[in-house]
Amino acid sequence: MIGLVKIYRTDDRKIHEEDELTEGVWVQMVNPSEGEGEEYARKLDVDISDLLAALDEEESSRIELEDGYTLILVDIPTTEIRMDKEAYTTIPLGIILTQDAIITVCTEDTPVLQSFVLGRVKEFSTKKRLRFVYQILFRIATLYQSALRIIDKKRTEIEERIDGDTEDIDLIDLHALESTLVYFATSLRANAVVLDRLTRYKRLEQYPEDKELLDDIIVENQQAIEMTGIYRDIINGTRELLSSVIDNRLNNVMKYLTAITLVMAVPTIISGFFGMNVSVPLAQTAHAFSIISVATVLICVVLFVIFKKNRML
Repeated sequence: MIGLVKIYRTDDRKIHEEDELTEGVWVQMVNPSEGEGEEYARKLDVDISDLLAALDEEESSRIELEDGYTLILVDIPTTEIRMDKEAYTTIPLGIILTQDAIITVCTEDTPVLQSFVLGRVKEFSTKKRLRFVYQILFRIATLYQSALRIIDKKRTEIEERIDGDTEDIDLIDLHALESTLVYFATSLRANAVVLDRLTRYKRLEQYPEDKELLDDIIVENQQAIEMTGIYRDIINGTRELLSSVIDNRLNNVMKYLTAITLVMAVPTIISGFFGMNVSVPLAQTAHAFSIISVATVLICVVLFVIFKKNRML
């Protein structure tokens, strides 16, 4: 993905793009190059490693207080192509608060920030930096919940097929969903630690409504954690049920094949017995073939009825 750097500012509750860095702007950096990172790190007086920290997918969520700025790293949900199918994963989002600006850095143009660019967030101002951070975190928590509902919907679709066209691929899909929930649970717990530290954040002034918003974020994040745990348990139960159904179907097939083999073995045994080159019963009887054929059919019918009553056919 080509790097993208844009500068935004809100005036009279309307967002517009700026050409230069001024006080109260939002710098949105999407997958910036090394050169772009060095340029803005110099202009904003931010360490280059902190500015580009979010580009490392292995970075963990944290908050660091540095001289002149604050770095906040959180994990956000996103989609990727896994085994030719769209699946959820998590990537870091970096938020840097300086004295004059707020910078966001991510490898993707995430829907979390698109809502702000499109002016869909109420009471949004680039000048109220801490509230802006809280609004971003709130949308992250709600995005997790939306993704979790989609995951549960996919699980429900697989569960509804259990009585019908259940296939081995459904087990693989359930495992993929369960793996996604593991990633979500890890990221949400790490985000919770960041939120807990923000409750004690004193570097910027927090207004009463900001504190209320932070409390709402903590509640939403905790709800997402609980949803993740519940959906993991449900998916685990669905996977075990699906596995049991597939095993049971295989057992039934083996049982049917065994019963059919036994029934079909009767004509083979009888024909082999009477085909021997020695004296056998009915050898001198004129209607021996008919008698043997009828007897064979009767024995097969009796076996079939017995197996049917014992639910082997």
